Amino acid sequence: MEGVRVSGQIWTPAPKRGAIPLHPMTFGMLLGKSFAALRHNPKVLFGFAVTVQLVVVMVTASVMTLILLVSMTRLESVPVTSPDYPAVAAGTLALNLIVGVALGLASVAFTAVVQGVVAADVSFAAVGRTVGLRALWNRMKSAFWRLWVFALLQGLVVVAAILLAAGIIFGLAAGGVLGSGSTAAAVAAVGAVFLVLFGVIVVLTPLVIWLSTKLLLVPSILVIEHATLRTALVRSWRLTRGRFWPALGVMFLIGAIMGLAAQVVSVPGTIISMLLTGTFAPTGATDAVGLITVMALSILPQILVFAVQAITLVVQGTGAALIYLDCRMRYEGLDQALLSFTERSALGVSDDDLGDPYRVDPERAVSSAPPPRVTTPPVP
Repeated sequence: MEGVRVSGQIWTPAPKRGAIPLHPMTFGMLLGKSFAALRHNPKVLFGFAVTVQLVVVMVTASVMTLILLVSMTRLESVPVTSPDYPAVAAGTLALNLIVGVALGLASVAFTAVVQGVVAADVSFAAVGRTVGLRALWNRMKSAFWRLWVFALLQGLVVVAAILLAAGIIFGLAAGGVLGSGSTAAAVAAVGAVFLVLFGVIVVLTPLVIWLSTKLLLVPSILVIEHATLRTALVRSWRLTRGRFWPALGVMFLIGAIMGLAAQVVSVPGTIISMLLTGTFAPTGATDAVGLITVMALSILPQILVFAVQAITLVVQGTGAALIYLDCRMRYEGLDQALLSFTERSALGVSDDDLGDPYRVDPERAVSSAPPPRVTTPPVP
C-alpha cells in the first residue's frame, strides 16, 4: 500500500506481525512456537528435511550393503587354512570400519545442513519474511563447515566417553576373571562392573545434558551472526545463563513429544504391515509381485518413521533458534532491533540500507558478568 500524506508526514500501516513474537517469550510460547513455526515454511523445511533424511538412509544402506557384499565375497574366496586369511580378514574389517566412519561423517554433515537451514528460516520468520531454499542456503552456507565441525565434536565427545567407560568396565571384568580363578573374585568383578556402569551413567548423563544445553545456541549463532566457532561457544555459554532451565525444559518436552509420536506411528504401522504381509503372502513371497508387495509393506512403516524424524529435527532446530532469539531479546535488546527493521522495511527502505538486524552491538553484548534479570511481559 502506498503511503498517504497526512500533516506533512508519511503514514504507513503498522508492519504485519510475524510468526514469532518480538518480545521475550514465556516457556509456553517457546514450546508452542517451536511446533507452530513449522507452518511458516512447510514446503521448504519439511520437504528439505525429509529429502535429506531419505537420501542419507538410502545412500548409507546401499553403500554399506555393497561394501559388505564385496568384502565378504573376497573373504570367502580365501581358504581359512591359507596364511593370507588373517590379513584378508583384517583388511575386510578395516574397510568396513573406514566406510562406516566416512558415512557417519557424511550423516553429521547433512544434519548440520538441516540445523543451519532451520536457524536461517527462523531468522527470516522473525522479521515476517518467507523465503525459498536458495535464500536459506545462501544465509547458512558460509557457516556450513563450522556447523559440521561442531556437530562432529559433539559426536566425538560422546563416543570418547562411551569408549572410556567400556575400557574401564572391560579392564575390571578381565582383571577379576583372569586374575583369580575363584568364584568369589568373579562375583566381585561383576559387582564392580555394575557399580562402575551405574556411576558412569549417573555422572555422564547429567554432564552431557548440561553441556548440550549450555551449547544449544551454537548453531544459531554460527548461522545468524556469522560468528567463528570459538565466539559461538562463548556466546552460547553466556546467553544461556539464567535461561538454562527453560531451555532444558523446552528441548526435553520437544524430544519427549516427538519420541512418543514416533512410537505412535511406528508400532501400529509395523503391526498393520505384518498383518497385510500375512494376508497377501501367507506362505512367503514366491514370485516377483509377491516379493515387491512384501518389500513395500515392510518399507511403508519406516517411511512414516523417517517423516517423523525429519519433523523432529526441524522442531528441535526451531526450538533452539527461538531460545536464541529469546535470550538476545532479554539481554541484548534484539527485540528493539527487529521491530525497527520491520518498521523501516514496511516504509520501503531497501535491504542494503536496512542492514543486518542481528548484528551484535559490542556495547550491549553479554559479557562474562551475569546478565541483568529481565521479566517476561504479559501476553497481549
